[in-house]
Amino acid sequence: MTAAAVDAVWKAESARIVAGLTRMVRDVGLAEELAQDALVAALEQWPTQGVPDNPGAWLMTAAKRRAVDHLRRGERQERKHAEIARTLEQEPSETVGLDDDVLRLMFISSHPVLPAEERAALTLRLLGGLTSEEIARAFLVPEQTVALRVAKAKRTLAEEQIPFELPPGPELATRLASVLEVIYLIFNEGYSATAGDDLTRPALAMEALRLGRLLAGLAPDEAEVHGLVALMEIQQSRSAARTGPSGEPVQLHEQDRALWDQELINRGFASMLRARQAGGPLGPYVLQAAIAVSHAQAASAQETNWVQIAALYAALARLMPSPVVQLNRAVAVGMAEGPAAGLALVDELTRDPALKDYHPLSVVHGDLLARLGREEEARTQLERAASLTRNAAERAFLLRRAATLTAVLVAEGAGRALGEAVEGFLSRADLGAGTLRSYGQTLRRLRLDLGPRTPLAAVDAARVAGVFALAWGTAAPKTWNRHRAAVRSFSAWAGLPDLSADLDRRAESRERRPAVDGPGLSALWRHPSLRERTLWRLVHESGAGARTVLSLDVEDLDLEARRARAGRTWITWGDGAAELLPELLAGRPRGPVFLADRRPAPARMPKPADLCPVTGRGRLSYERSEYLFKRASGGFTLHQLAYH
Repeated sequence: MTAAAVDAVWKAESARIVAGLTRMVRDVGLAEELAQDALVAALEQWPTQGVPDNPGAWLMTAAKRRAVDHLRRGERQERKHAEIARTLEQEPSETVGLDDDVLRLMFISSHPVLPAEERAALTLRLLGGLTSEEIARAFLVPEQTVALRVAKAKRTLAEEQIPFELPPGPELATRLASVLEVIYLIFNEGYSATAGDDLTRPALAMEALRLGRLLAGLAPDEAEVHGLVALMEIQQSRSAARTGPSGEPVQLHEQDRALWDQELINRGFASMLRARQAGGPLGPYVLQAAIAVSHAQAASAQETNWVQIAALYAALARLMPSPVVQLNRAVAVGMAEGPAAGLALVDELTRDPALKDYHPLSVVHGDLLARLGREEEARTQLERAASLTRNAAERAFLLRRAATLTAVLVAEGAGRALGEAVEGFLSRADLGAGTLRSYGQTLRRLRLDLGPRTPLAAVDAARVAGVFALAWGTAAPKTWNRHRAAVRSFSAWAGLPDLSADLDRRAESRERRPAVDGPGLSALWRHPSLRERTLWRLVHESGAGARTVLSLDVEDLDLEARRARAGRTWITWGDGAAELLPELLAGRPRGPVFLADRRPAPARMPKPADLCPVTGRGRLSYERSEYLFKRASGGFTLHQLAYH
C-alpha cells in the first residue's frame, strides 16, 4: 500500500523536484540522482513512519538536503551555501518558483540540440517520472537503448552548457515549438503506433496528455499550448472506437460515434476556447485542433463539414507547407470536391522524394483510386502500403482491404506480372553476388512503385523514367548509370523493348575529389546520430572502404586491440572510434555492427546473416549510408572521407 502511494506521489511530483534541484545544482543528471535518493529514503521510511501529510514537500526537502550535502563536499560550497540556506528556510508547502522551474526543465529536456528520440526519452524520464523500462516498453526498444539515450542527452546538455533558464523573448517561440513537438511526438506514438503488434499504446498517449496539460498550466497565455492540448484531447476521445473486436483498425467514417468519450471532447472544446482567448495569430496546433473540433461537432460521418476542413488544411498548408500536411489536405479536398480533385493533389505528391516510402501516401492513393472505380490500381497501392508499414495490425488490415478489391488479372497474352518477372530474373545462376545485390535494389524498387501484379506488357519506358526521377533523380552519375544498366539487362532478358529508352546516360567525372578535412571533419564528429558518427570515424581512422566497414559483424571486432577481421585482412582504428563503438554495440553480442533505422518489411526481408538477433533490424546499406553522409557533409562522398 505504501509503495503504491510512493509511486503515485513520484509520478505527480518528480518533475517539480527534479526541476527545483536542477536550479540549485545546475546539472540535470545530478538533479535526477538526488531526487532518486530521496525516493529511496521515502520507500525506506514511510512504511514505518507513515505517509506524511504533504508527501511532495517531504520528498522535495529530503532531496534538497542531499543537494546541500553534495555541494558542501564540492568546490562550490562558498558560492552556493547562502543561496541554498535561503531555499531551505522556505516552508515545505511553499511552491513559489517551482512552476517556473518545471517550465525551465521542459525547455531543457526538449532542447533542439538533442535528437528527437533523446528529447522524447529525457522528457518522459524527467517530466513524466517514467523508468527506462517503462519508456522502452512504450517505444518497443531495448531498455538499455533508452538508458543510453537518456545518459547521452544529459551528457550533451552538460557539454553544451545549456543554461537552466527560460530562453530570451525572441527565442522563446522557436524553443516552445520544440517542446510542443516532443509532446506531440510522444502522443502520436501512443495514438498510432509506428511498429509492433498493437495499433495503439494508450498509456503513452495519456502521458503526453498529462504533459500537455502540465505545460498549459505553466504557460496559460500561450495559444499554441492550449491548441495542442485540445488536439490531443479530441483525438484521444475516439480511442475506444478506433479498433474493432480483434484489434483491427476502424476508419474515422466507419467509427461508432457513441463510443467517443464525450468528457474528453468537452475538455477539448474548453482547451480550444482558452486558445482563442489567449489571442495571437493562428498557429499550426490551433489550426489542427480546429480541424479536430469540426470532426467532433458532426453528429455523423455524413454530416462532416468537409468544405470547412479543406479550408482549414489550406490555411495549415500555407503556414506549414510540408508534404504530410499537403497529403491530409488532399484527403479533405477529395471528400469536399470529389475523389478526382483529391487524386490530382496526390499525383503531385507521388513525385516528392520525401514521401517515396511514406506508407500513408499509398493508403490515400489507394482510397481515392478505389472511389473512382480504378480497383486494380487501388489494390496495388494498398499492397504497397502494407509492405512499407512496420505495424503488424495495420499491415494485416491493409492486406484485407486489398483482397476485397477486384483481383488484378494479367490480360490474355500479356505474359507474366512484373513481380514474377523480377524474381525470375534475379534467380539466374549466372549473376554474381555483387551484381545480384545491385540489380535487386533497382528492380525491387520498380516492383514496389509500379506494383508486383502489374502486367509486364503494361510497363513501358515512361513509367520506368517516372520511378527513376523519384527514387534516384538526385543520385550521382555513377549511381544513376548503375540503375540504368540494370533496367537494360532486365529488358533484354524479358524480351521487352528497352525500358531505359527515356533515361539518358549521365557523364561521370574522373577527377579525384578532395578529401574531407579540417572544419568539415569537426562538424561531422558532432553529428547527433551515434551510428553515423561511429561509421564515419571507423572509415576515416581505418582507411578501409565504406562497404568493408558496413560488412562488419559484432563478432569480427576486437575492441581491446582496436581491430576487426574483414575477410582475410584486419583493419584498425584510433581513439575516436574506440570511444564510440562500445556505446553503439551495447547489449548486442552478435549481428551487423551498423543497423538500418527500422525493422525490414516482410516483402524485403534480408538474409538471416544481415539481421540483428537483438533488435530485428537489418544491416545498414551502403546506399543509405552514402545518402546520409552526403546530406551531413554538404555533398562529399564516403570515398572522400580519407585517413590523414
